[in-house]
Amino acid sequence: MSVSVNSRRTRLRSALAVVLTVLVLLPAAGLFLRVLQENSKQRDNTQLELHGIEYLSAMSALVTSLAESQSSALQGVFAEPASVTAAVARVQGADQRYGDELGTTSRWTDLKDKIAKLPKVTGSAETILQAHIEAADLTLELYDTIRENSALARDPESDISFLQQTVAVDMPEAVTAVSRMGDLANMTAAARGRAQTQSLTVRFGYQALQVQESTAELTDNLQEAVEDTDSGTLSGNLVSNLDSFRRGVEAANRGANLGGKPNVSTLVTAQSSLQTALSALSTVVLKEMSTLLEDRMDRLNYQRFEAFGLLAVALVLIALAAFWTRGRARQAHATPAEQPAESRSRDVSVQAAGANGNPYGGGSYDSAPHYGEVPNYGGGRERSGALR
Repeated sequence: MSVSVNSRRTRLRSALAVVLTVLVLLPAAGLFLRVLQENSKQRDNTQLELHGIEYLSAMSALVTSLAESQSSALQGVFAEPASVTAAVARVQGADQRYGDELGTTSRWTDLKDKIAKLPKVTGSAETILQAHIEAADLTLELYDTIRENSALARDPESDISFLQQTVAVDMPEAVTAVSRMGDLANMTAAARGRAQTQSLTVRFGYQALQVQESTAELTDNLQEAVEDTDSGTLSGNLVSNLDSFRRGVEAANRGANLGGKPNVSTLVTAQSSLQTALSALSTVVLKEMSTLLEDRMDRLNYQRFEAFGLLAVALVLIALAAFWTRGRARQAHATPAEQPAESRSRDVSVQAAGANGNPYGGGSYDSAPHYGEVPNYGGGRERSGALR
């Protein structure tokens, strides 16, 4: 009887242990899956942003080389500059690796075809300039596609957000505006007729204002990035390159001489130095962004490893608990022959007492029949012989 009761109690405890284990395990598993899903999403976004940075690195050389091609063509040199050929090959390689992922292949194909046709464009300076303007506009649109599809434009960290705005919007716009400003100054100086001169002067002034606007936005975004970053190298790496860029802008403004006649030679010199400064600044900014994103990826990988480690520990503990519960259950279901001698003798005594009806455990009544005899238990008087 005691074995049966203990067995039922053990089975009940085992069932409760299983239920409690499931109740603990299911929420824990759900939480782990949510953490893992969020971690995987962040890792994928970070990797996508790193691919976008690699694509932008190739683009920075392209926008500068197109500015050089525009100036050369307006001076009568129609052969494609070697810098353009190298930049196109570099962007082509980036698009082959990441074009499908970033959704840039179609736009890059259109731009590449437009660049390939530039050396064949002949005619007036206005025709040549317009062809290069169309190619440059397509280049700026490709920049926007990269930053949007790579998720750089939506990065949650403020320093990366300001840096991507600088390198993918402000810098290419500044390079393009400086290039057009310098070439329009040359065209204005060579213009014939008052109407053409006035038209070119207006366009020149607009590009000069675009240079100032792009410069101001670039400087503000870099300042915001430096103030909000955790990087220990960003500020120091930007200082010298940003100073060179500012000096180039100041020289360009002097050459533009808004309200007066532009100084072409000063503009040409400023244009060259400004493009060099922008190229160096772009390299620094892209490198800093890549470093910040790689640090984030390292943290995400560590968190992923940590989550799997905690899951493994939890599974080991659950397995140990299951083995312990099964061991207790087997012990409870063991037969009396398998139980210890002390427990077995105690059960036998209880069973013997219950079977013979003697509550004192001192043996049983004499089993032989006693016809007409009543046992004397030590206090009673014997019946008289007459009664017998």
